[in-house]
Amino acid sequence: MKTPPLTLAEAQSRLLALAPTLAVDHREAADCAGFYLAETLTARRNQPAAPMSAMDGYALRSADAAGPWQVVGESAAGHPFAGAVGPGQAVRIATGAVVPAGADTVLLQEDCVREQDRVMLAGESPRAGRHIRPSAMDFAQDADVLAKGTRMGAAQLALAIAAGHRLLPVRRKVRLAIIDSGDELRMPGDACAAHQIPASNGPMLAAMAASLPCTIERHGPIADRRDALVAALEAAASADIVVTSGGASVGDHDLVRPALAAIGAELDFWRVAIKPGKPLLVARRGHQLILGLPGNPASAYVTGFLFMLPLLRAALGSADPPPRPIPAQLATPMDRGGSRMEFLRAVWNGTTVAPLDLQDSGALTPLAHANALIVREAGADAIPAGSTVPVYLLENGASG
Repeated sequence: MKTPPLTLAEAQSRLLALAPTLAVDHREAADCAGFYLAETLTARRNQPAAPMSAMDGYALRSADAAGPWQVVGESAAGHPFAGAVGPGQAVRIATGAVVPAGADTVLLQEDCVREQDRVMLAGESPRAGRHIRPSAMDFAQDADVLAKGTRMGAAQLALAIAAGHRLLPVRRKVRLAIIDSGDELRMPGDACAAHQIPASNGPMLAAMAASLPCTIERHGPIADRRDALVAALEAAASADIVVTSGGASVGDHDLVRPALAAIGAELDFWRVAIKPGKPLLVARRGHQLILGLPGNPASAYVTGFLFMLPLLRAALGSADPPPRPIPAQLATPMDRGGSRMEFLRAVWNGTTVAPLDLQDSGALTPLAHANALIVREAGADAIPAGSTVPVYLLENGASG
């Protein structure tokens, strides 16, 4: 009896459990954008290391709140005042400068009047702790600042460096090979007869993967011959992950599975109950994982989004590899769902989302104009406008 297709959740879970384990590198923090931490990061210093002024003004004692004060020096960022503040004294202080010993408040420059070395109150009276960032306000030495599996963006890199780290523990880049196959495919820019099309899936999948730390090699387009596909798979033997596009279905010219058998790869699962993208397969060859995506471009994109990108994130050490939907209000009604979970190409305007009219898996125009995928559950009832639906947001440039 034929095994039924897996659900999306089952297929993603099985795939991610097979993600290759990559060696940990210690890279310069400034070169770690897009990587995921392989270990929890702890602070090696306090931030701030000493009490700092949050504003420009005068550091003084709150006990002398009425003033006036005698200015005895200056504390600038990187140039602290060497002495201590005594009764009736003040130190001119800049934002980010160390608060001198003896001072416990900062009087804003707009709340006072200065005449030569004498400062007089002209506004709100200073209070203890006012406009001072205490030591370790941001983080304390030995505190956890970033969890294992965190993706390093601009703010995370700044935090890691501020916490005293020059090198960060991250997984090495994924070695990814992309193979697109089909007799109908021609190189981009080549003339195409009526029975031929430009090979767009390989560049599309490579562009998707380029958002993550990968080294990408491309093979193809490959002819629909088993020996050609076997040769391409052998040429990609050093890759951690191989992604094929096309040839994963059941037709006479769909040769991915026979080619996998020829190289000794073991099929883990095949077919997922989603639309588009049902003929998806996963196989293993030693430590290498092979992900077979459908050949129709919208199917390849959707399965690349739902499977290839999460697999790459998992291999890189992400704490949460799958994409997560957000709730959005439906702008137009949707028909009853079919027998499979569907992912409708759609446009989200920040408030409402509307499915595009053309949903054919071979159509690239709606895919290029979409910035979201609406999830329609299998067998779902018709959904009226104004209803809340789950939506995956895409980063394909359509909304930018």
